[in-house]
Amino acid sequence: MTTESLPSSTRGRAPKPTTPAELGLPDEPAKAGPRDPAATHIRAKLDHELRELLSREPGTRSGTDPEDLHQMRVALRRMRSVLKTSGALLGDSAESVRAELGWLGKSLGEVRDYDVLIGHLREVIATFEVRDQAAGRRLVSKFVAERGAARRRLTRALSSTRYAVLLQRVAQLTRTPDHEIDSTPPAPGSLAADVRKPYKRLDKAVRALPADPPDDDLHALRIHGKKLRYTVELASSSAKKKQAAQLTTLMKATRKLQTVLGDHQDAVIAAEKVRGLLPDADGELGFIAGRIAEHELLKRSEARAAWPAVWARIDKAARAAL
Repeated sequence: MTTESLPSSTRGRAPKPTTPAELGLPDEPAKAGPRDPAATHIRAKLDHELRELLSREPGTRSGTDPEDLHQMRVALRRMRSVLKTSGALLGDSAESVRAELGWLGKSLGEVRDYDVLIGHLREVIATFEVRDQAAGRRLVSKFVAERGAARRRLTRALSSTRYAVLLQRVAQLTRTPDHEIDSTPPAPGSLAADVRKPYKRLDKAVRALPADPPDDDLHALRIHGKKLRYTVELASSSAKKKQAAQLTTLMKATRKLQTVLGDHQDAVIAAEKVRGLLPDADGELGFIAGRIAEHELLKRSEARAAWPAVWARIDKAARAAL
């Protein structure tokens, strides 16, 4: 499916954000109890994340607060994770919906990456001497211009027929088909058993790392950790009290890994971006870019020293919960 524009009658004015009611969602969010089928838990999770995505759409369109775009992207990632892990329980269309969510994720991710980079660089530059801050702001302005172009691409995506159809398809997955009569509750720990797959992938990825891992390998590790965290969140909804507490401990550990490896990735990206400016930079701008790169490489080293201890916490928590 290719991105399409809205009909000509709607061009020239900002489309109204989609509401849950327009997608046929009930007034109250779906809920799932311990004795509900596993598919009910998955639909309830999709319902929750779809509503979160819709609530963040207006702020994402306006760009007033970068947090709206961030949370919209998080909701989308959680939906993709749920569909990857358990989407087969919702029917054959789940995988194609997951792929379309990936298309939207790329549009959101491009702007989010610039938001993170610009916010971080402004914080770093604020620590420099006053005489260097004007050059620092000049450096940041180059990325602000690039973000503007990325935001225009995102606005087009959010105003497309493709996006509108995607929302309808996700909403459809939240509904129980009329022919579905399975009322058997999930076996104890059945959703928690799904946690083993992403945990084993993360464990395998850790064991395969060399002593001094490439930056890309640590970024891949962070993605594995994120998928584990989202799977744990879903599993917690049907776990018994003791296991739910163990899964909460595991979730906190995976969140910490995301933070540490996220700091690492942010440092890597920032250093690469400012290096990219050097060929066309004047002396003043080149000096500031060098200072920023040095700062980011130090931050990268700190994250590399910290992540193994965080992984040890994940491994311990996973063994206890699983």
